[in-house]
Amino acid sequence: MTATISGATSLTGQMLIAGAPVRGTGKEVRAFDPAAGQPLEPVYQHGDNTHVDAACAAAADAFAQYRATTSEQRAAFLDTIATNIEAVGEALIARAVAESGLPQARITGELGRTTGQLRLFASVLREGSWNGARIDTALPDRTPLPRPDLRQRHIPLGPVAVFSASNFPLAFSVAGGDTASALAAGCPVVVKGHDAHPGTSELVARAVTDAVTTSGLPAGTFSLLFGSGPGLGIALVTDPRIKAVGFTGSRSGGMALVSAAAARPEPIPVYAEMSSINPVFVLDGALKTRGAELGRAFVASLTMGSGQFCTNPGLVIAVDGPGLDTFAAAARDALAGSPATPMLTPTIARSYASGVEALSGAAQLVGRGAPGTSETACHAALFSTDAQTFLASEALQAEVFGSSSLIVRCADFEQMRAVAEGIEGQLTATVHADDSDLDDAGRLLPLLELKAGRILFGGWPTGVEVCHAMVHGGPFPATSDSRSTSVGSQAIERYLRPVCYQDVPAPLLPSAIAEGNPEKLWRRVDGRLTQD
Repeated sequence: MTATISGATSLTGQMLIAGAPVRGTGKEVRAFDPAAGQPLEPVYQHGDNTHVDAACAAAADAFAQYRATTSEQRAAFLDTIATNIEAVGEALIARAVAESGLPQARITGELGRTTGQLRLFASVLREGSWNGARIDTALPDRTPLPRPDLRQRHIPLGPVAVFSASNFPLAFSVAGGDTASALAAGCPVVVKGHDAHPGTSELVARAVTDAVTTSGLPAGTFSLLFGSGPGLGIALVTDPRIKAVGFTGSRSGGMALVSAAAARPEPIPVYAEMSSINPVFVLDGALKTRGAELGRAFVASLTMGSGQFCTNPGLVIAVDGPGLDTFAAAARDALAGSPATPMLTPTIARSYASGVEALSGAAQLVGRGAPGTSETACHAALFSTDAQTFLASEALQAEVFGSSSLIVRCADFEQMRAVAEGIEGQLTATVHADDSDLDDAGRLLPLLELKAGRILFGGWPTGVEVCHAMVHGGPFPATSDSRSTSVGSQAIERYLRPVCYQDVPAPLLPSAIAEGNPEKLWRRVDGRLTQD
């Protein structure tokens, strides 16, 4: 059975393995429209181990040819994917809105971010520094021992498994940052699509598959599967042909993949973005001069997208007093005027409600948003506790995925520092400070460097710019590997490894480290960065 989107683009309910549409054999799943409260056609079915085997075999077969492509060939391929996605933009936006309940403006922006990421990595390939080219020329007359000719470049790891996120049906999904960076590195990709947005996933997968064909690449360069995490997901991660994993999702799901990958005969890296409550530190001067303004702005960030952002501000830390009272009152009033908005799925909504209920038993309620009537409605919540209680409770540090946050009232600045030291690793840490707070902010900053991948002053953590300097990562449990980022141009480094070439004959040297620098790359030659 097919379903027509916007009268032009039809969905088949099938997976795509190396370019071929394949019907699953397992559990039937339908997308669910959280705004309308009804399931969507068509029916999809989970794949099984035979589908994993077929996709991984095709990716392994494609690897040699795909990694041998030039930077320009891969850049053109990424550009083509972006163009193909834009070509089905109207149908894609309509389906993503229906499957997520997110507003059209949000999905439209996310589509632009998705194509922008692809084009960013195309530009990275054309610029060339991703090669990591280094040359230490031979020193045959050096004593007591001569030095050989040594050259280094980066090569792709091999086929990569990518797990789509629930909360970003485009930008962290089938052709999102994990897929774009892996393809840029020269790695074939097998994506496990998310059950929350299978139709969106199919449309994007077909855009990628068409780009594989028109670019003359091997069919196994890309595949899309559907299946459960404990079943198909673990089978994918433990397949010996998969050499790395990109994941965005829950802490339990990410850790299951990390454990499975570590237990393989050949362990592989898992780059899992998992759990973060993104603390916001509001210092005294800022509270005194603009506490109410900050309270209202905080709620705007908290309730954006029903709080379904990995960078949602789930914690506010400040010294108790009149300024914090003003902040809390403004936040309470703003929250009361916030309408209930749909969450992505009924399962996520139930999990959110359970998390809020747990907080209700451990902290004082400050305020709630407007209640909703649908099963997916997000009833926003704000709680408060003291620092001593917070530090003694694991439950108060647990992530609640949705529009819920906790104010931690500290006795003084030293207790704020103690809270900063006591929290787990985070994707972000935010500081609001006036000029009078800079000394305290300077004492706080070294602690936050050890706790978060991104430190913000004067803003709010929701919203991650796709650029060269961005870090979307952080110490555990924010991610399973704090040395990397899943957003920004450095994400390509996750799927590369260095190789050193010692005394390799000149005709055999890869072009990135060849004599004469044929690609005109910036290379570090005898310790000096040069294009010569």
